[in-house]
Amino acid sequence: MSEALATIRSHTGLLVRERTVAGPRFNRWLVPPAALAIHLCIGMAYGFSVFWLPMSKLLEGTDPAICGSMGFWAQLTTSTCNWGVPSVTHIFEVFIAFLGISAAIWGAWLEHAGPRKAGLIAALCWGGGLVLGGIGVSIHQLWLVILGIGVLGGIGLGLGYITPVSTLIKWFPDRRGLATGFAIMGFGGGAMIGAPLAVALMKHFGASGTQGVAPTLMVMGVIYFAVMTAGAFGFRVPPAGWRPRGWTPKAQGGNTMITDHEVHLNKAWKTPQFWLVWWILCLNVTAGIGVIAMASPMLQDVFGGRLIGLDGAATLDATQKAALVAAAGGLVGLISLFNSGGRLFWAALSDYIGRKATYAVFFALGVVLYASLPALGHTGAAGLFILAVCVIMTMYGGGFATVPAYLADLFGTQMVGAIHGRLLTAWSVAGVAGPFLIAAIRQTQIDAGVPKNLVYDRTLYILAGLLLVGFVLNLLVRPVHARHRMTAEELARERALKHEDRLTGDAEHAARGGFGLGGILAWAAVGIPFLIGVYIALQKAAVLL
Repeated sequence: MSEALATIRSHTGLLVRERTVAGPRFNRWLVPPAALAIHLCIGMAYGFSVFWLPMSKLLEGTDPAICGSMGFWAQLTTSTCNWGVPSVTHIFEVFIAFLGISAAIWGAWLEHAGPRKAGLIAALCWGGGLVLGGIGVSIHQLWLVILGIGVLGGIGLGLGYITPVSTLIKWFPDRRGLATGFAIMGFGGGAMIGAPLAVALMKHFGASGTQGVAPTLMVMGVIYFAVMTAGAFGFRVPPAGWRPRGWTPKAQGGNTMITDHEVHLNKAWKTPQFWLVWWILCLNVTAGIGVIAMASPMLQDVFGGRLIGLDGAATLDATQKAALVAAAGGLVGLISLFNSGGRLFWAALSDYIGRKATYAVFFALGVVLYASLPALGHTGAAGLFILAVCVIMTMYGGGFATVPAYLADLFGTQMVGAIHGRLLTAWSVAGVAGPFLIAAIRQTQIDAGVPKNLVYDRTLYILAGLLLVGFVLNLLVRPVHARHRMTAEELARERALKHEDRLTGDAEHAARGGFGLGGILAWAAVGIPFLIGVYIALQKAAVLL
């Protein structure tokens, strides 16, 4: 009896995969706004730098003799000394690391559990992690902040990142790049919404003289939980065998890069293709993070007063220095815009020219642009320098958005979410090792007495070299060998684990509904905040332009 009840509950709960199968009135264009709702929230990961300085000023009247020499491990538990900015920035490294780890560990579970359950757990982890981090700030315990935002929040990032991507690829077999570009565009643009919101909340809660960090984190955690939960419950999955009306897969040939077979996760990650794409993503991300990490200080050091119309050798007063910082800060707004827009543009373009060709463009054009930045800096061509950085940022974001479709082309769609999850460990490695490498090279140059306006040259040439390696690796990608494909029995077993044997009822008529008012409201709910973020980013960029 207990087993029978458990079986009934497993088939009737709101979160089980069977309950998310689309009916005939559903429209597949309702899935992208659900995906965007999640990615716009977790995309705040790119905007966390707004918290670092306020987090370092939480306590007043601290003893500089005691606190000045306190190391990171002592800062984890101190309640009487302020944390250093380098110590709190480790939060970013931790949640990027756990993003890849959690996506790799639970990617296969996601495929079987379905997007609604995975999306809700992501909401609990990301929103709950921010609330727990806020509690850690309020009692001034850095270890609790790292545990909440870094570890728990990082798990939410991992699950929240791959859940929409896996779902969208199944809904858009005809436009894989466009579909994933929509979702991952949200991750790139999340900071455009979240960072101004965080600044406004800190200003509101800090009116009494405090920094306002703790209540800001808690409020944003609650908001993000609510929005991500709405997105999770908006997900639907297509019945087995569903295809868009009027679409027929192209006839497959032996040399095509788009397979019509499936490869199991357990075999996919052991293939040369997986590790080639792993290194391709890792190198692209490392180079892009290098520019993101250096962009604002690099612009100030390379161009100095010329950035605000002064002689490059002029000594700046306090007002001019503030104007220079504001102008360089405008580049951060441009980076957010081009990072986000590039995710949709390049991913959509890859549907026409192919994923391998798209990455070839990334690397070939990237080598030229990275290698040209030092020369543009030496000649004082600030406009061309900024334009090159913006194009680089489109390819950084485009790499993230194109890689899920690349994996689906190589390994099929059956387990693409799980395979994508394993691949995201490349992001974790690049997110931790990249900034460390860039900072170490820069500091070595400074210690060697290299002038500030030249200190970035060697770093940029090294990044160009990494992209050249990526170009070669991309050329080596070939279709996956037939011996790695699932057999009919293996595919049937995998579909049974997803309960697809119970989702085959109405593939012909499912999801044939119109867009309707619900579609308009769903897109408006994510589109309006995104456009507000774009407007704020353009305002910041106007200072630079």
